[in-house]
Amino acid sequence: MLRLLTFVFFTLASTALASDAPRILILGDSFMTTNASAKSSVSHELARLTGARVKSRAVTGARFFYNLPITGGLGMNIPKQYRKGGWDIVVMNGGGNDLWMGCGCGKCTRKMQRLISADGSRGAIPSLVARARADGARVFYVGYLRSPGAGSPIEGCKAVGDRLEARVAQMAARDPGVTYVSLQDMIPYGDRSYHALDMIHPSPKGSRAAAERIARAIAAAP
Repeated sequence: MLRLLTFVFFTLASTALASDAPRILILGDSFMTTNASAKSSVSHELARLTGARVKSRAVTGARFFYNLPITGGLGMNIPKQYRKGGWDIVVMNGGGNDLWMGCGCGKCTRKMQRLISADGSRGAIPSLVARARADGARVFYVGYLRSPGAGSPIEGCKAVGDRLEARVAQMAARDPGVTYVSLQDMIPYGDRSYHALDMIHPSPKGSRAAAERIARAIAAAP
């Protein structure tokens, strides 16, 4: 009987702790989903690091501007990934597929402006962030991995990626409830180990390192 009561006590205690854990919603593209089959995606690693209840609605290939209604509703449209749910924290990324596949990282001025204005106040990204903030969540907007200069297919996207994230930083500066998590300096030059074989997506090491950086940002937030 004593052993049974002890088991019940610890089960109830664990349940109470789980119910008190913060609720985190993940939105975005393949940066968030890569390595999910091995339970080593950014979402899985963040759950392990924080002990939070993490729900990922991120979808590989997702964009901010995606017009097909059915697949858009299934998550290919990043704003449609968002659902109200009493989230304490929303971690999101995105914009890379819009700029890479949408305009080839070339003449992206109009697409960039639609994503986010130079001062970070307008566009699809600030609009989604504002929805999460209006529902009471703190938002962490995560940047992309950078190429280590070792033959990445998106090497030519660096300048436009830097410009996008500079605008995201401006957006975050406007609201103390929004944090921009930069990954720009995370990868040592020439180190391929943070990337998968395609040199675009993160390896398990890259996902873990990104999750560690996000977790530190969450812990440091007021």
